[in-house]
Amino acid sequence: MNKNFDKLKLFLDSNYFEYRKSYSTGDPVFSLHHLKSEQDIEIAGFIISCFSYGKVELIEKFTSYLFGKINHRIYEFTINFNRKDSKYFRNFYYRFNTKQDLVNLFLNLKKALIEFGSLKKLFLKNYNEKQLNTITALNYFANYLKKGIPLNSGYHYLIPDPEKNSTCKRLNLFLRWMIRKDEIDPGIWQKEINKSKLIIPVDTHVYRISRYLGLIDRKSCDLKFAIELTEELKKFDKEDPVKYDFALCHIGIENKFPLHKKTPSGFLKGVITI
Repeated sequence: MNKNFDKLKLFLDSNYFEYRKSYSTGDPVFSLHHLKSEQDIEIAGFIISCFSYGKVELIEKFTSYLFGKINHRIYEFTINFNRKDSKYFRNFYYRFNTKQDLVNLFLNLKKALIEFGSLKKLFLKNYNEKQLNTITALNYFANYLKKGIPLNSGYHYLIPDPEKNSTCKRLNLFLRWMIRKDEIDPGIWQKEINKSKLIIPVDTHVYRISRYLGLIDRKSCDLKFAIELTEELKKFDKEDPVKYDFALCHIGIENKFPLHKKTPSGFLKGVITI
């Protein structure tokens, strides 16, 4: 048990309650709060997660533009999508990804909807409540949505690969949105999937802050890091360890505690006692 357990729990819980309020800070997840249909929410959530690299403002600007082009009829557009609809994406690009990547994404999402009926059912295809976490189901889910795309395509950047030990931040972020239910996360899959099985989405902010707090010593920012951090967070909330993700991430984004030369324990002592 971490010798600073009580202080860390106080710190994590206080920041969770500070940030858990709707629109407590800018984040792409709040785009989902404007949607009514669960069919729209899960598809929009997946698309937003795929493009959740870069600054939050750019992500929101891009996804808002994209959904506006299709009149926010996201499920209807996806299930009826064909290549002639690529006209909606004329002159499209987002950082590393092109119009063709987006076309392939809609084609594969359509395929999943036709075969399984929903992205939730695709994920449940390989999910088992007895599994320690969601990795097995996530492998199947990601591989299915990457089928038929050449390996040299930028499309593969949109969907991380759990089998390559990636942190899979964006896939785990999508699952957090779908499975957790509070003022932040819609939780439309919560009845079928246990939130205790989630893995924390690790980006540079979560990586830095969690190491800074002394939650984890591992230096490699990979899937093993995400799993180890999640297991550590279970000490603070066994049933919902990933609830701390939103706060940890935005503490980093807002540079609330900039790096300095103090050790994590010294930093913790200074912050908690203020």
